[in-house]
Amino acid sequence: MTAPVSLVLFDLDDVLCRYDRSARIAHIAAVVGRDAQTVRQAIWDSGLEGRADAGLVGDADYLDELGVLLGYPLTLNDWLDARRAAMTPDAEVIALARAVAGRHRVAVLTNNCRLLADYIHYLCPPVAEVFGAQVYASASFGVAKPSPELYRRCVSHLGTAPDKTFFIDDVEANVAGALEAGLHGYRFVGTEALASELAYYRLL
Repeated sequence: MTAPVSLVLFDLDDVLCRYDRSARIAHIAAVVGRDAQTVRQAIWDSGLEGRADAGLVGDADYLDELGVLLGYPLTLNDWLDARRAAMTPDAEVIALARAVAGRHRVAVLTNNCRLLADYIHYLCPPVAEVFGAQVYASASFGVAKPSPELYRRCVSHLGTAPDKTFFIDDVEANVAGALEAGLHGYRFVGTEALASELAYYRLL
């Protein structure tokens, strides 16, 4: 390391919590009375989710556009309940994060619209208990993973430097983007391996 780590940045989905996209789809499908394929197309195949993650569409417009694509006036509560149904906190990883937080600054950086960060206390209470308001959606920075610019903007906002930041993500491309931005990066493959890596960097 070229500098001591002062910030540990965690991904959310499939790191701090297990994310089940099919559960989210099923929940929305039941609400709007459409099949799973229609829901999948409206959220992802249309490009809407990607634009929302990159901050190219605001939260209200995102919900409105999704409602149009689904042919149903989807409410904020509908969206939140579907997202919550898809998220299962990983108690072991969260315990590691809590241990790190006892000695170092921690935050979350996730590819998502602002709604996820704004409502994290409802969507995933155990994550909110550890990270508080330090949960950041890519949309807030106007660019999404794996763009190196996202990491630069995030760490600048948090008042630290890339080479003092340790980033954890389950997607190799996202880790590569962080490395290109000058962060220390680690691809998450399991709790035991993560604990070893954190210990190696003296973060536990």
